[in-house]
Amino acid sequence: MMGMEVRGKVANLLTHLILVTAGFVMVVPFVWMVSTALKGNSEIYIYPPTWVPAEIHLDNFARAWRYAPFGRFYVNSVFVAVTITLSQVVTSALAGYVFARVRFPGRDMIFYMYVATLIVPTQVTMLPLFLMMNELKWINTYKGLIMPFLANAFMVFFLRQFFSTIPMELEDAAKIDGCGRTRFIIQVLLPLSRPALASTGLFTFLGHWNSYIWPLIITNSTRMRTLPIGLRYFVEESGAQHNYMMAAALITVAPVVLLFFLAQRQFIESIARTGVKS
Repeated sequence: MMGMEVRGKVANLLTHLILVTAGFVMVVPFVWMVSTALKGNSEIYIYPPTWVPAEIHLDNFARAWRYAPFGRFYVNSVFVAVTITLSQVVTSALAGYVFARVRFPGRDMIFYMYVATLIVPTQVTMLPLFLMMNELKWINTYKGLIMPFLANAFMVFFLRQFFSTIPMELEDAAKIDGCGRTRFIIQVLLPLSRPALASTGLFTFLGHWNSYIWPLIITNSTRMRTLPIGLRYFVEESGAQHNYMMAAALITVAPVVLLFFLAQRQFIESIARTGVKS
C-alpha cells in the first residue's frame, strides 16, 4: 500500500515537472518577443543577449503602427476574422444539430463523407479555390477572403459531438410543451452549448486572425492586406527591423490573448464534455 502511495506521488511529481517544463518552453519565445519590442535597435544585437532592456522604448509601438498602414490591416483582419467566425458558428451549429439529433436516411454516411474532407490538405485546395475566385472576379476583395470559409467540417464534427451529450429526453419534453425545433435550438440547445460555441468561435477566430497563405494569394494591394502579411513590411533589403516587428507582433497577438482569457472557462468545459457520447 505504501509502495503504491510513493509511486503515485512520484508519478504526480513527474507529471507536474513535465507540464512546468512544457509551459516554460512555450512562454520563453513570448517573453523574448516582449523584451525585443521594448529595446532600442542597437541593443537587439548585443552579445550575450539581455532579457531586460537597459532602456525601455515604448515609442516602438507608435513607430510600428506608423511604419505601415496598420490601421487598415487591423480593420481588414477584424472584419474578415469576425465575419468568418460568426458564419462558421451558425453553420456548424445548424449542421451539428442535424447530424446529432435528426434521423434521416444516409445521415451517418453523409456525416462520414463530410468529415473525410478533413483528410485533404488545405494546400491542395488553394489552387482550385483561387481559380474559382478569379472566375467570380473576387480577387483582392472581401468576398474572396471570406466566402471560401463560411463553413468548416471540423467545427461541425466538434459541435455534433457536443450536441450528442445533451439528453434527447430534454428535446422530447420541449416538444410535449409545444416547443418547435427552431425554438428548441434557439432557447434551449444553444444556451446549454455556450462552452462549445465559445470554443468553436475561439478556434475559428484564432485560425483566421493568423491566416497568412490565403490572404497573401488572394490579395494584391496594400488596402486589402491583413495583419500577418503586414508584418512582412518590417523586412527590408538592409534587414529586418526586429524591435518594430516584435512591437507590431504584440499589437497583433493582443486581441487573441484577450479573447482566450475571456473564453478560457467555456473552452476548458467544452473540451471536458465533448466526446463523452458518440
